[in-house]
Amino acid sequence: MTLKHKIFAIPGSTRQHSSNLNLLKAIADLFAEKLEIIIFNGLSELPPFNPDHDGEHIPGQVIDFKQQIQNADGVLICTPEYAHGVPGTLKNAIDWTVSSNEFSKKPTALITASTDGRFGHRALLETLRVIEAENIDELQLLVPFIKTKVDDNNKIKDDKTLSDVLQIIEGLIATINKQKELFKNPG
Repeated sequence: MTLKHKIFAIPGSTRQHSSNLNLLKAIADLFAEKLEIIIFNGLSELPPFNPDHDGEHIPGQVIDFKQQIQNADGVLICTPEYAHGVPGTLKNAIDWTVSSNEFSKKPTALITASTDGRFGHRALLETLRVIEAENIDELQLLVPFIKTKVDDNNKIKDDKTLSDVLQIIEGLIATINKQKELFKNPG
């Protein structure tokens, strides 16, 4: 039996029944045989980023968040856009990782699923590039008008969106496999 890759999934919305959370659950169902997807539900519990507390005085919730990223084979971020930007709670979470490099060389996929999403997607993509998320330029997808494409039963009901999601997640799996092979056979 092949071991499943562990994916730490971060929904960018703090809403209990957001379209992004529904999309993450749909992905978890679609890839249940290949991936163990752990959906993070503590975004709103992370304290505001404070560089004075990023070191010896790091809050426990932040330690747990960083540890989950470190323990994962890959990260999947699925987020809406708020007011043409990145949701504040998501940006705050990522800011906690900047100095400790949890995203550096970590296979990461970004799906921005919103009404429009272009502006927030571009901003978050740039942040993920700066913190060296692995293969982020290939592992990114913009899904406009998400509410018409994913239902409340965690099913993707739009064929193009389904095809695009399958492709991005297969790309994430391939990136993880390639990275594991490199670490197993360096040089």
